[in-house]
Amino acid sequence: MPVGYKGEFGPGVHALVRVLYHAVNTSEPKIVEFFEHIGVHISSGQVSNLLIKNQDRFHAEKDAVYEAGLRSSPWQHIDETGTRVNGVNQYCHVVCSPLYTVYLTTEKKNRLTVIDVLTNLRPRAYLLLTKTYDWLRQTSVSESVLGRLQRLPQNRTFDDEQFNRLLDEQLADVNVQHRRRILEAAAITAYHTQQEIPVVQLLLGDDAPQFKRITPELALCWVHDARYYKKLTPAVAYHRHLLAEFRDRYWTFYDALLAYQDTPSPEQVPRLETEFDKLFSTVTGYTGLDRRIAMTRDKKEALLMILRHPEIPLHNNPAEIEMRRRVRKRDVSFGPRTEDGKRAWDTFATLSATTKKLGVSFYRYVYDRVTESGEIPNLAALIVKRAQQMNLAASWKPM
Repeated sequence: MPVGYKGEFGPGVHALVRVLYHAVNTSEPKIVEFFEHIGVHISSGQVSNLLIKNQDRFHAEKDAVYEAGLRSSPWQHIDETGTRVNGVNQYCHVVCSPLYTVYLTTEKKNRLTVIDVLTNLRPRAYLLLTKTYDWLRQTSVSESVLGRLQRLPQNRTFDDEQFNRLLDEQLADVNVQHRRRILEAAAITAYHTQQEIPVVQLLLGDDAPQFKRITPELALCWVHDARYYKKLTPAVAYHRHLLAEFRDRYWTFYDALLAYQDTPSPEQVPRLETEFDKLFSTVTGYTGLDRRIAMTRDKKEALLMILRHPEIPLHNNPAEIEMRRRVRKRDVSFGPRTEDGKRAWDTFATLSATTKKLGVSFYRYVYDRVTESGEIPNLAALIVKRAQQMNLAASWKPM
């Protein structure tokens, strides 16, 4: 039989099943019904097998896409949403740039899990170096605990079991919060030291705490920040007027940042910083609005990261739009029931979203891989080629 024909079905059916389920968001029963209407007799079990079983080639290409995407740009969008696996609550994370999108589903969404996501779920590692203690001094961990931690083996990489056992033996009396901070700091140190996968220099997302302090720089989404003002519901007419007036000024300043992004120049930076300070030092007398303004002012560095890196967006809309794909998938198919199913959901959502960004037909891509015809290049190679044209790291390059 020609390559691509397995069992009773040819590559057209193999490709169409994956496209209908993962790209068009059709449920498995509806896929079976669709094939019945066109005279193809296929069981629901066979459809499930086509979607889940023997996907190693696609899993490998998804991993290559992620590494190429991380290597193509020092900044990445990030977001997460709840999902269910066999009826149990888990979390789907999305990491993306203009060239690719990757989905990874995990049991938790804390800072350690975000580090796992940025390393493509490689085994967790820990390392104690000077930078570990620099990070810990920014938290509430006491100097006495830091001193005891420094007596442990330094500059040695531990796996998860080894490091937790070491903490159990040597720092068993440390409270849960301090232990979590130690684990996070050592994991972040190991992440920045490893060379297996590119290290992200800047994350662009919302102000969720688990995204903070992992990368050297963090940029926050202006659209997400603006939603807090939209949620204010003043009962007094004068307060409604104050809110509307301030929101107009808010978006006027946002437009000024967009103009800077189009034609960036160092001379504009002090002026925009001054305008930010003036805008977010406003005191209106409406307590709820004033409190919200002060909270935005405290995020100045992350919100004005565009002044340092004009190539990054002012918002996290790309990640949020990609995350809606999982939300819609969750609405139609509820969730995978096995670990194989979870992995397949992540892999094919990644490949479907990435081919769309690269202008490649997802059907033709799957058909090409099933038949092993080799007409469509490796997606990772396409990402590398497009990255050279887009120059996504302009502000990180030495002058």
